[in-house]
Amino acid sequence: MLLRRISTLAGILPEGVLRLKGHEMSEFKHLSNAYLLLEGGMIVQFGPDQECQVERADAVIDCSGKMVLPAFCDSHTHLVFAAWRENEFVDRIKGMSYEEIAKRGGGILNSAAKLQAASEDQLFELASERLHEVMSMGTGAIEIKSGYGLTVESELKMLRVIRRIKDLNLIPVKATFLGAHAMPTLFKSNRPEYIRLLTEEMVPQIAEKGLADYIDVFCDKGFYTVEETDQILEAGARYGLKPKIHANELDYSGGIQVGVKHQAVSVDHLEYTGPEEIASLASSDTIATILPSTAFFLGLPYAPARNMIENNICVALASDYNPGSSPSGNMSFILSLACVKLKMLPEEAFNALTINGAAALELGDKVGSITASKSANILITKPVSSLAYLPYSFGAGWIEKVIIGGKEI
Repeated sequence: MLLRRISTLAGILPEGVLRLKGHEMSEFKHLSNAYLLLEGGMIVQFGPDQECQVERADAVIDCSGKMVLPAFCDSHTHLVFAAWRENEFVDRIKGMSYEEIAKRGGGILNSAAKLQAASEDQLFELASERLHEVMSMGTGAIEIKSGYGLTVESELKMLRVIRRIKDLNLIPVKATFLGAHAMPTLFKSNRPEYIRLLTEEMVPQIAEKGLADYIDVFCDKGFYTVEETDQILEAGARYGLKPKIHANELDYSGGIQVGVKHQAVSVDHLEYTGPEEIASLASSDTIATILPSTAFFLGLPYAPARNMIENNICVALASDYNPGSSPSGNMSFILSLACVKLKMLPEEAFNALTINGAAALELGDKVGSITASKSANILITKPVSSLAYLPYSFGAGWIEKVIIGGKEI
């Protein structure tokens, strides 16, 4: 496939650049009036259109007036679930908090009950539909978590579904074990026993079966303590599972610091991030993954993205697609939220959604930028005036074509 007369080819990076941080994030390198050649599912070459010497291609697309960008890399989702939770949405409109809903058996425990009752095939069909949905909106790589099982059998069932999603080979998929999502009702009065179940039964089986790339803990007020998180992450490390942490969504929980201590690939949410947390992140290679649609949907404070960037931290953005607190995988909306609510420049937000999202998936060498030898997962916009127009025109549907593996979907 050959793309000609591209008005702006953006998100260009040299080979070997796997993430951007601090002031680097404000540079979204581009070429005007460019061409891009895709072959064998890969980006092969690009350059000024007048220098294009490609004589033959399976398909030629005229991109006059349009931008071409790397596809989004969504590094935090809960794509496998059995049912939506719109009733809780109405409860929150009436004034109930997320924590109050959770305490009465709603929230994650509600999703767990429905997931436990669903078959593996049902979950696979639902998750496959959602994967196609987010791909159609521009997602070209994704992470999917377990965490709605909360029993050995159901957590393994979720992870098997994620493996089946991986095996579709549609886009790169990473799997995360999140058995420490909520505390199951059965163990409310015996938390150590559930921690034992996680660390001594679930983790060994998951590792033996190769069902997960990462281990995650919801380290926050009302969920898992720093001490419990330590214990779970240490068990994961013994079995080769790298940490990715839910941290500081609901309070200053210590989750960021415990994530950094364990050299987490990323710490995610971060609505409550102060000077101590900023210092911890700045001293590490851990990626700060912000989930602004969750703050939007729950009415939480927004993470201090500007402060993070000014302190030379690598910031990624992700959707947190899930039925309770972010029922959308639309990364274009995340782009607009990042600019409007986090005060990120359009260039910073795009880098956070692409190359830094890829870094949070440890896929920065394969996706996330316009780089020769990377996967041909790209977006073609409708005719637009500038990069800034994309977040500015929220809800407008500016994506015209999604190309995955060099093929239009």
